[in-house]
Amino acid sequence: MVQKLNPAIIGGGYAGMAAATELASHGIPVTMYESAKQLGGRARGVLLNDTQLDNGQHLLLGCYRETLRLIELVGGNIEQDFLRLPLQLNLHQQFSLKAPHLPAPLHLLIALLTTQGLTWGERMKAARFMLKLRGMKFRIEHDINVAALLAQYQQDANLSLKLWEPLCIAALNTPIHKASAQVLLNVLRDALNRTRADSDMLLPRLDFTALFPQRAAAYIEQHGGKVFTSCGAEAIVAKNDGIELVTANGAHTFSHVICATSPAAAAKLLRPIAALANSVALIDSLQHQPIYTVYLQYPPSVRLPYPMLGLHQRLSQWLFDKGQIATQPGLLAAVISAEGIHQELGQEELARKVMVELREEFGITEAAQWHKVIAEKRATFCCSPNLQRPSQQTAVPRLLLAGDYTAGEYPATLEGAVISGVKCAELIAH
Repeated sequence: MVQKLNPAIIGGGYAGMAAATELASHGIPVTMYESAKQLGGRARGVLLNDTQLDNGQHLLLGCYRETLRLIELVGGNIEQDFLRLPLQLNLHQQFSLKAPHLPAPLHLLIALLTTQGLTWGERMKAARFMLKLRGMKFRIEHDINVAALLAQYQQDANLSLKLWEPLCIAALNTPIHKASAQVLLNVLRDALNRTRADSDMLLPRLDFTALFPQRAAAYIEQHGGKVFTSCGAEAIVAKNDGIELVTANGAHTFSHVICATSPAAAAKLLRPIAALANSVALIDSLQHQPIYTVYLQYPPSVRLPYPMLGLHQRLSQWLFDKGQIATQPGLLAAVISAEGIHQELGQEELARKVMVELREEFGITEAAQWHKVIAEKRATFCCSPNLQRPSQQTAVPRLLLAGDYTAGEYPATLEGAVISGVKCAELIAH
C-alpha cells in the first residue's frame, strides 16, 4: 500500500514557498507553517509610514530561471512585475559599463571594451579574463578566494575596485578576500555566458511578499493546501510512520517535513535529533554577513540619474530610485552589503552620512522627510572557498532542509533559496 503524501513545510520564505508551490503543482497538498505574521522571510515587505518597503533591496537576474518560473506559475507577469534593464554597472562619475543588445557573450565583450573609467589596457585585461574563464567553462581546479583569482589573472587594483569587487559584493555579499572564486564563477557562467537575456537586471516593482510568497499562498490553498502564519514549529519528532510537528496548533504527523527556516532556527529545531548531528554541525559552522538598507523619503521631485547605480568608495554601495522603479517618487534606498565600518555606526549617524553622500554626489540639498535603517545582521552566510553546506536530504529520510545556505552552486540569493526548495519538493514527489 502506497502511503498518501501529506508533507508539511516550516518557514514561509522563498525556499519554503518554492517547495510548497512545486508540490502543489504536482497535485500534492501541503501544510505550511510560518512563525511571522507575514510571508517572505528575509525577502519580505515592510509597511512604514503608509509606505511599502522591503526589509532589504534585492534584484533578480534574467538567469534566475526557477524563481521567474514559479512567479509566473502563481500568477505573476514578469514584464509587469519588474523593471527590466540590460546589464549595466554605473559607479557615479567613476565607471560605466552597459551591455548592448547583442547575443551573448559578444554583448559582454563589447561592454567591457567600451567601458568608461578604465584605461584601454584595463579593458583588454578584463576582456581576456572573461574569455579565459569561458575557455575553462568557469571551473577552477581548486577553489580560492576571489582576490587571489583576480591577482592570478592580472586584474589590477583599479579594475578590481571598479568592476570585479562590486560584482562580487552584489552577488555573494562577501568581501573579495573571503569570497569563493568558484561560486562567483558559477554566477558569472549563468548570467553572462548563456543568452543575452540571462544578464538582464530585474528590479521588482512590487514588494517581495507580494511578488511571490503572497501569490504562492493563494496557489497552495487553491490546490488543497493550508498556510498558517503566526504559527511556527516548536519541535520535530521522527516517527516510524512519518514526522511529527509540534506547533501552536497542536501536534500533527506528516509523511514528510521540509525545514525551510533560517539557519539558526533550523539548528534549534534539528539539534534534539541525534541522527542530525552532522547537519547541525555544518549549520553551526556557517559564518554570516550583514546587509544594511537605508531608506530616505525626499520630496517627489528628487530623482537619481538612473533607477539603480553605485557609488565608488563611499559608505553607500548601491542606490535604488524607487520613483523610477516602483512609482514611489522621492523614495531612495541605499544598500550597504557585507561587513565594514558602517557596522560601527549608530543608525542615526549612518543615515546622516548617507544623506551627506547624496548631497555631495548628486547635489540633493532638500531635507529627507523621514528615514529608516533596516539592518539584517545575519542576512546571508559568508560564501567562503570550499564551504561545506548541509545537504537537502538529511539522515532522517523524510526530513529535508531547504534554504539558500544548503548545498548548491549558488550563493545566498533568492534563486539559491528557490532551487533548494524545488529540489526538496522533487525528492518528495518523485
